[in-house]
Amino acid sequence: MLRIHMSGEDLSRVRMATRPDAMWETVLSFHRLRDRRGSTVFGKWRTESRARLNGEARLLSAVVPLRGYFPDFLTPSREGAEPFGFDAGVEALRDTPADRLHGELALLAVNARRQRQPGGRPATRLPDTFAEGSAEPMGRLIGALRGYHRAVVEPYWTHVRASVEADRAVRGRALLDGGAEELLATLPSMIRWRRPVLEADYPVDRELRLDGRGLLLQPSFFCRGTPVVYRDPALPPVLVYPVTHPVAPASAEPGPWLGRLVGHTRSAVLQAVGNGCTTSELALRTGVSLASASQHACVLREAGLVLSLRQGGSVLHTLTPLGASLLRGRASLAVS
Repeated sequence: MLRIHMSGEDLSRVRMATRPDAMWETVLSFHRLRDRRGSTVFGKWRTESRARLNGEARLLSAVVPLRGYFPDFLTPSREGAEPFGFDAGVEALRDTPADRLHGELALLAVNARRQRQPGGRPATRLPDTFAEGSAEPMGRLIGALRGYHRAVVEPYWTHVRASVEADRAVRGRALLDGGAEELLATLPSMIRWRRPVLEADYPVDRELRLDGRGLLLQPSFFCRGTPVVYRDPALPPVLVYPVTHPVAPASAEPGPWLGRLVGHTRSAVLQAVGNGCTTSELALRTGVSLASASQHACVLREAGLVLSLRQGGSVLHTLTPLGASLLRGRASLAVS
């Protein structure tokens, strides 16, 4: 179990990430790619992604084992700053001090030896010069990460963003209604707020004391089952947790349902969704019946313009990046 000890000052400094972190999503997606579970959400994505890879997985498997510890330096952090986009994250990774590389890779090797079963297949061996800070193996790792990200994460980034933004809408409502403690109480079921400790299911026992630094909550599309924190307690505290998945990853292109999106009423419904609303609120805002609001929301969802998440006894609808761009009259979406 993970126990995060929080003071009153820490509670006042709890904050939500404003967007998905590209480095966390890239590394965690590599876990999902090799995991057979969660086929409803990740099955189609796995099939499509594996066909795009060109050997990148072999080097990545040396630093991201199937289970257990992976080095903190792969997901760089910045105190109080926005989550990393991929290019900025790669530059932060490139700047990792040599002594930190050496220490975290040594820990990775120790954990790999502990986990290896008798007669098991040895993991891909890292170059000895890697931990010494040599530029060549770091360049190889960054090249593999870049190729992997382009093949596996980038084509689905719109859906990743939409899922994270929908989660933010749910947490934001809780924060407005009841403050930081209410926000913590609404996190996924594997995380439990028991003042003054935030508990979470975790593969090992961990005690994390924030000591007034606060906590960044980072929703993640590719996180699954349990949340993730840095192993090094001196790093800025971040809790990466899984979002709720209402539907499987969609294609990057608009589907055939977009053709059904016509008429002034449905346009008004899309605008009424705004920063998020329940079906009842949607009906009130647009002056239609509850059944009609639900039907319109369903068509918008099938068109990839709205994402719907169940929140207690209600369903909360939020705009996807595609829906927001359509309202702004833009023809294309930025990927990062």
